Amino acid sequence: MIAENKTPRLRRKVREFKKISLTALLSGLVTIAVLMTLTIMFISSYTSQKQSLINNTLSLNYSSAMQMSQTLDSLFQSMQGSLKYSANYFPEIDYADANKLDSTLDLIRNSSNYFNSVSLIDASGIIRGSSPYLEKSLGQPITSDAAKKAFKSRDSYISEAYRAPYSERRIVFVSEPIFSPSGEFKGMISGSIYLQENNILNLSFGSQLKTSNGSYFFIVDAKGTLLFHPDRERIGENLSENQVVQKLLNGQTGKEQYKNLAGVDSLAGYYKVPTTDWGVVVVSPTQMVYDQLNQHIRMLLLYTSVPFIILTLIVIRVARKLASPFVYLADLVNQVDQGKVDLPVMKPHWNREADLLTRTVLSALANFRKQKDQLTYDARTDVLTGMTNRRTFEEVIQHWIDEEVPFSIVVLDIDRFKSINDTYGHHAGDQVLKHIANIIKLSVRTQDVCSRFGGEEFVVLLRHTESKTAYQIAEHIRVSVEQSILPIDRSVTISAGIAEYPLHSTTPTELFHLADNALYQAKEEGRNRTITIQTVTK
Repeated sequence: MIAENKTPRLRRKVREFKKISLTALLSGLVTIAVLMTLTIMFISSYTSQKQSLINNTLSLNYSSAMQMSQTLDSLFQSMQGSLKYSANYFPEIDYADANKLDSTLDLIRNSSNYFNSVSLIDASGIIRGSSPYLEKSLGQPITSDAAKKAFKSRDSYISEAYRAPYSERRIVFVSEPIFSPSGEFKGMISGSIYLQENNILNLSFGSQLKTSNGSYFFIVDAKGTLLFHPDRERIGENLSENQVVQKLLNGQTGKEQYKNLAGVDSLAGYYKVPTTDWGVVVVSPTQMVYDQLNQHIRMLLLYTSVPFIILTLIVIRVARKLASPFVYLADLVNQVDQGKVDLPVMKPHWNREADLLTRTVLSALANFRKQKDQLTYDARTDVLTGMTNRRTFEEVIQHWIDEEVPFSIVVLDIDRFKSINDTYGHHAGDQVLKHIANIIKLSVRTQDVCSRFGGEEFVVLLRHTESKTAYQIAEHIRVSVEQSILPIDRSVTISAGIAEYPLHSTTPTELFHLADNALYQAKEEGRNRTITIQTVTK
């Protein structure tokens, strides 16, 4: 009988133990809902940001590879143009006048940083002069395969990169034929480029370092052999088995995620150089994207942890009264995370606790949106000057051309900026950049676009502006810079080049290069001046 009485009492205690208060139930449910909402928000943010960062990195690398390819192509065309100009001069020179030949060749070599050596070969294939002077080669026939091919072709010639027989030099041979006014072949003038020695190619592409995030570029020749790479020990290595290099060798350009020969997952943009069939590859490790995402998630956790703790405490305290507002807020968080609604204007709640809860959640969402907006802003803005960056410039110029909006482009470059960094330090150089950027921004209208293109180079897009007016604006900027009080004890000048759409070109790449050529002409004519490109024959 006693045993029978104990059994019902035990069952009642078990049932009572299983019961839970409504407050605890609501608090638990709401807390779980908030945790799930935040988890969805983090997962959604992580996924969308990951793909966005990968796509942006691929686009930036492709754009960089294309720009570098175009730069290489322009350099080789300039080299050929320089030799062609010189070839027109040599039919008037007596090849027997060694002193005049040597001085002329020295002048050609020293007038630019294109070639490490320049030679003159007569119509019989005999070397008549060289700079620098090499006595043992004078009067000797040409011996290299590249020179023989160039001599035989009697046409403009750029060789493949080859290794010198008795040294480790990798050489590119460039030549132009010489013809008399009557059309008689008189020989050729040639320039040799030692890729790993001091010249414009090595200065531009041979002294690169990996960036802090691990991004770098490399250049291969038409056979897949490394010509430029951050690791100099790898120069000469054949990368024809590399997935991206194989596509370059097949004449393709593009961007993709791939694993390199070392098994490192990477994001690459690649582009061919038309004049030489070389390939430029700009690479960023995929781990860079994950590092940025992890930093983004840490910041989200930092900004949402305190509001979430406050939110949880309030929910536990007044769970039953705040059930309805809390569900509303949970739905709002999910919708905002998916980008479906904007944050509502805060309205006072009749209940003090519910009002505090609403403010806390909206604050957390505002911080989350602020972080996303900051990431977007950083991706489109130059950190030092506050101007838009190269990516924004490329988007705007392409958009204006697609919309057929007439405009002028002004490319500006600080004269002898390297000497400022060398003399006063990079901090002073940064102050000069910010000072000049501010002058540029104050000199244009709100509808115009000012961008820092890279280094000490700026680009201004003047909407609905002809080149004549653009010239006046550029001159105003130039004079303002020259006369301004700078944070260093010397004056600074700038040079500018101008081109107009659609007068001079209808493509963004050509239009930029025309303005850049005008800038180069301004530099050549003495700096501290503005030049508008002349009308281009189409």
